[in-house]
Amino acid sequence: METGNETRILEFLLLGISEKPELQSFLFGVFLCMYLVTISGNLLIILATITDSNLHTPMYFFLSNLSFVDICFTTTTIPKMLVNIQTQRKVISYVGCLTQMYFFLHFAGLEDLILTVMAYDRYVAICYPLHYMITMNPWLCVLLILGSWIISVLYSILESSLVLRLSFCQPLEIHHFFCEYNQIVQLACSDTFLNDIVMYLLSGLLGGGPFIGIIFSYSKIVSSIHEISSAVGKYKAFSTCLSHLTVVSLFYCSVLTVYIRSFVTHNAHASAPASVMYTVLIPMLNPFIYSLRNKDIKRALKRFLTGKP
Repeated sequence: METGNETRILEFLLLGISEKPELQSFLFGVFLCMYLVTISGNLLIILATITDSNLHTPMYFFLSNLSFVDICFTTTTIPKMLVNIQTQRKVISYVGCLTQMYFFLHFAGLEDLILTVMAYDRYVAICYPLHYMITMNPWLCVLLILGSWIISVLYSILESSLVLRLSFCQPLEIHHFFCEYNQIVQLACSDTFLNDIVMYLLSGLLGGGPFIGIIFSYSKIVSSIHEISSAVGKYKAFSTCLSHLTVVSLFYCSVLTVYIRSFVTHNAHASAPASVMYTVLIPMLNPFIYSLRNKDIKRALKRFLTGKP
């Protein structure tokens, strides 16, 4: 099934974060702990919002969806990485690689869109508090989440389907711990002009569009907070946005750092450790960011864990 160096049935090699044998046990332990913390933390947020009637509001509905996406996001990459370290095999099949790439693109895009929806929710809550419950009704909340899923699915299908048209040549080594879209395209022997154009176009739309929406929402929020006369009122209004603003800042700063760094240095090895920030660390930190300063979440978690009504 081979013609020269071009292959039809493929296996890729995921080289991981480091190829040093002495670091593999350490990396396995660290990423296993981070994965377990991510799953348990986000799962607790979901269960707390479901079981506590006081958290049946639009803000916590969106938060539980974000927690679900974080669980799926990390599950797309970390288990395969852990298996590769444990078995000392770096192979991933062609179908497995494309499947992992599809779900990574899907959940990365979905996280971006849900963060934008949460910014809109805070915008309505602070700028139009008297109309909040009417505007953010259950139907609109469901439609916003459903729309985010549809856009993300279409985005990931389009990106993944364009990879199917490519042919690849040996060696098929991916300098990453998962099948990252850009690195897969760079391994192709065939013309990748269409892939590059679509990638930059969709990245601009799916990355730039939500980012502009978040900036617009927070510009209006800051303006509304500035008009509040009392210092206590300003603090209360701003505190409802602080957790979300922290998560948004971490997410966008880490993503921009990874892609700007890889674009400037053209070093495939450099992007793998940096990608850990937004693929593993931020999903792990999100439950802590949203719960440590949130009395409602802490109260709901205490009730859930203790079983007290």
